[in-house]
Amino acid sequence: MDIEKFRNYCLSLPGSEETFPFDSETLVFKVGGKIFALIGLDQPDRANLKCDPEKAAELRVEWEEIQPGYHMNKKHWNTIHFSPRLSDPFIQELVDHSYSLVYNGLPRKTRESIPKP
Repeated sequence: MDIEKFRNYCLSLPGSEETFPFDSETLVFKVGGKIFALIGLDQPDRANLKCDPEKAAELRVEWEEIQPGYHMNKKHWNTIHFSPRLSDPFIQELVDHSYSLVYNGLPRKTRESIPKP
């Protein structure tokens, strides 16, 4: 997956927005003001995604392209290195999982203001 496909997919999710809250190189995707994905414009071959801790551990064992989140809470975040072994639909599933974790953790009023995913 390339950065443009990744960006377009993230922005296709209900209520998602892109921001640069940290610097001009780190593109951040949020839902309800909470981060669900990050990708560096200087390193567009990898992205950070939130993940259930048990699933994160399983993915790291199964895929060498999936590592503990760089500069993130390593229990809850993975860094996904884009490679031909990881199909676009698989990466989209990982994005969906991250988005769902964040969306479901939002306050009820915030969730109600966002169309259902």
